[in-house]
Amino acid sequence: MSRTRTRVPPADPACVAALDLARAAAEEIARPGEVGDHLGFEAEADRTGTHSFVCLDRAYRGWRWAITVTRASRAKVVTVSETVLQPGPDALLPPEWVPWSERLRPGDLGVGDLLPTSADDDRLAPGFTETAEDTDRQMIFELGLGRARVLSPSGRDRAVRRWHSGESGPHTPIAHAAPAQCSTCGFYWPLAGVLRLGFGVCANEYAPDDGRVVSADHGCGAHSEAPAGPPPIEQTLPILDDLGFDLMEDKPDQEEAAPDLAGSVDESASEPLGHS
Repeated sequence: MSRTRTRVPPADPACVAALDLARAAAEEIARPGEVGDHLGFEAEADRTGTHSFVCLDRAYRGWRWAITVTRASRAKVVTVSETVLQPGPDALLPPEWVPWSERLRPGDLGVGDLLPTSADDDRLAPGFTETAEDTDRQMIFELGLGRARVLSPSGRDRAVRRWHSGESGPHTPIAHAAPAQCSTCGFYWPLAGVLRLGFGVCANEYAPDDGRVVSADHGCGAHSEAPAGPPPIEQTLPILDDLGFDLMEDKPDQEEAAPDLAGSVDESASEPLGHS
């Protein structure tokens, strides 16, 4: 088997010589002073080539002005075919565009927003819509019948991995510090169907996961069987031991304690002074 050879067109001398024409075309589409040095010429096809110039715009560093010139067969006049600003090998480029369906993250959906599901979503599988009139519609609805699509095995496995490895799984600090697992908690409400053994809903209003899906091996401090702490010690009045010290009356003030000179003399014990 012979390899396919790519024919390299020769550089047309007239197009190569049209440097001034290419520069003038670049200056027409660029702002003054944004067309720099000539970077070279590249042949595109017969009698067609592209002149490249440095772009001096600070917002487009690494880009280049690409001016394609050509001439008709047997013609001597060269004309401008295309003018464009192209990124160079060292140009700063934005990230590749990603469709909105792939950029969407949990929690982005707001009030009034609609999130349509594609017909080939692998998370869903066709449901069974044909039901007889005498069937138990409640039982059929609980089994997933009567709906256009139901959760597929792929969608179920992805949900299981997401829930088990998330904040409501066993690998979290609050689960490691819990006294027991959610599967033994009275507030744990198991899910229906095949996920019954692995996941349930927390129904404890004081738990951080109230109303959320938790794994059976998750846990928190609001477990229904968490051991109660020791009863609080009642504060009693202090008991004073009056046998170990003497009770002393308060000393009167200095004014009150001053001696009464008038009444301090014992008249009965005084000697007669000889007064009549």
